[in-house]
Amino acid sequence: MALSRIWSAFILIAFLVAGVKMMNGDEKIFNRMVVGKSSDKYDSIFYSAIGSPVTQKLSPKYADFLKEYGYHRADSVQKATVLLTDDLQADSINILMNANPALKLFTYTSVQRHLLRKVDGIIETAKNAVVDIIIPLIGILALFMGFLSIAEKAGGVRVLSKIIWPFFSKIFPEIPKGHPATGHMMMNFSANLLNLDNAATPFGLKAMESLQELNSNKAVASNSQIMFLALHASGLTLIPVTIIAFRSGLGAQNPTDIFIPCMIATFAATMAAMFLVSFKQKINVFQPVILAWVLGITALIALLVWYVTGLDATNAQLFSGKLSNGIILVLFVAIVLGGLYKKIDVFDTFVDGAKGGFETAVRIIPYIVGMLVAISMLRTSGTFDVIINGMKALFAALGTDTRFVDGLPTALIKPMSGSGARGMMIDTMKTFGADSFAGRLACILQGSSDTTFYVIAVYFGSVAVKNTRYAIGAMLIADLVGIITSILLAYLFFGSSL
Repeated sequence: MALSRIWSAFILIAFLVAGVKMMNGDEKIFNRMVVGKSSDKYDSIFYSAIGSPVTQKLSPKYADFLKEYGYHRADSVQKATVLLTDDLQADSINILMNANPALKLFTYTSVQRHLLRKVDGIIETAKNAVVDIIIPLIGILALFMGFLSIAEKAGGVRVLSKIIWPFFSKIFPEIPKGHPATGHMMMNFSANLLNLDNAATPFGLKAMESLQELNSNKAVASNSQIMFLALHASGLTLIPVTIIAFRSGLGAQNPTDIFIPCMIATFAATMAAMFLVSFKQKINVFQPVILAWVLGITALIALLVWYVTGLDATNAQLFSGKLSNGIILVLFVAIVLGGLYKKIDVFDTFVDGAKGGFETAVRIIPYIVGMLVAISMLRTSGTFDVIINGMKALFAALGTDTRFVDGLPTALIKPMSGSGARGMMIDTMKTFGADSFAGRLACILQGSSDTTFYVIAVYFGSVAVKNTRYAIGAMLIADLVGIITSILLAYLFFGSSL
């Protein structure tokens, strides 16, 4: 029921914001919301410029960022329709304005409010949800669920369950000893930890199916399902491989400098999720077994931080790639060897499991399409821009440092769209520079949590749970802890950055 209300609110808010924009002269906004395409070409706008964007703490390559929104530097002021400046009081402005009275005047920062990001409308979003997400997911689910089927018959999941049982028995008290759900959850958490996104989803969906077997009320989320999804959505990851790669590609001097803040922020979000749900479910988190596991994971993270920080950017990426891909290959080989040792018909078992992956992918299509369409309406209506501009104005009026607001678009979109948040992170680095305060903060925010609403829709949708109880609230609070921690860490590590 909570998800239904939130979904409805997204659609209504987007419609209201779009209505206000239409009344203010944006006649095409409803067209963009319905049939707009991210691949549409931008209408070219030519500008003349005075001063440098660097004086407003923007990237020296800011002109390249503007080109992506259709803003091109004109050969002369007579050919321009927009005048950009770093100083509205500059004497040269009057000269240029007199030469071309039709010029619209903006600073390098204020023009950003007028940049229109081309995103898919609801028709393209619904189509791409199947083409770009479901179809690739079918193959991935078939692959990993096929191997998981072999592991279950060979007893591998049962062995993993015994290893993790002392800890899981305390935070998942409703799961009986030896149940395969513990092994499935452990494999999901391990895949997340190693940044193996392709593996995490199939294992997570299998874990939800296992937990649903224990659920007495199939339409209502169980305590175990809520705890599992809260921990999963907090996104604990040891090495933010993709973020480091993007920073490297955008010219960061030290692409791995966000590694420690990212790890601390995502760990804080995970601990917040565990404590919040444990409090709600009356679980004592100060039991010796729980503390031992938490301290053990903390020690592992500290050891990895110590090792990776001693590597340069290239070797850090090589190490993370070898670790992630090596784990997958070793896992597959171990499963096959285990199946052969147990004299299992491994191929037929793989095929049977793969069929389940296909069925799961088909079952979650309505949930993915519904959630992505609502998110698309929020983005195309400009709702996110309204929120960001409002927050910036608020903190500026309070007299506080507003640098962190420039990185917030990533945090606001992340609970709803992983690809959207990634795009915002890249835009922030292009606008302010990869080594700017805002650019680094956006990277930390990107690595501090997972896509909460997407996770809720897909995972609960896969088992037809309609009442998610307090899952969304707990997960969003954990996201908030991750955001606040990320901002504090950004000021601690990079407070002197521009």
